[in-house]
Amino acid sequence: MTSLLLTGATGLVGSRLLPRLAEAGFDCRALVRGDVALPPRTAAVRGDLADPDSLQQAVEGVEAVVHLAALFRTDDEDAIWRANLDGTRNLIDAVEAHAPEARFVMASTGNVYNADAARPSRETDECTPTAAYPASKVAAEALLRNSRLTWSILRLPFVYGDDDGHLASMPALARRFGLHPANAYSVAHHRDVMTAVGLALSGAMDGRIVNVADDAPVTVLEMTELAGNPIEGSAEPLTNPWSGRIDATLAHQLGFRPTVPTIHAAARDGIL
Repeated sequence: MTSLLLTGATGLVGSRLLPRLAEAGFDCRALVRGDVALPPRTAAVRGDLADPDSLQQAVEGVEAVVHLAALFRTDDEDAIWRANLDGTRNLIDAVEAHAPEARFVMASTGNVYNADAARPSRETDECTPTAAYPASKVAAEALLRNSRLTWSILRLPFVYGDDDGHLASMPALARRFGLHPANAYSVAHHRDVMTAVGLALSGAMDGRIVNVADDAPVTVLEMTELAGNPIEGSAEPLTNPWSGRIDATLAHQLGFRPTVPTIHAAARDGIL
């Protein structure tokens, strides 16, 4: 049984990943700052990524770290950088000092790719985002790549499912930001976040940055329809039809096979 520390365990993705990791047989610790309810067969360990001295106990003895914790739903850019870059630095330092043999899997985002892509974005593409969230994630990726640890980085797309509310938010987001209804985004179900993380924990992705996505991008219009609040369609041309799409060829080469192949399959099976 692999002992594992999960950060971000109470977030949208982490709260769905933690019970799956436990069910898969991992001995799971969750880094938490206060009293929270956790799934069966998981343990809370007190600590804060902003406090380096609090992380020794969290990482001692673990064989793997899955780093999901991130901040992005705020206009406070300084807070985003502190959480995503400084917090990652503190965690890497703690693991290097107290669990140097641990495998370190970090979740990043497909938002790091440039909006003027000429095709679905690949891991080797240059990433020069200007917004604080993706820019801080690129910087955190570099810290991990330059560390002494055994690492992998998963660039996640729009994650949905398990009634998490993310898909339900798309109609409001589309109207707020004027998203083109034909713009297609790469997506992945929470079940396949677990699929990808499990593969990374096996060592199959060591030393790699890997895009994770299911088998079919989905348009904004389709997502709003599946959310039950469709936006109006449009015949206006897209400024860039590739923005929001990531190429998951490498993940497939490394053994990734989504268990939920498309968002329409998820709708059919009642797991949106």
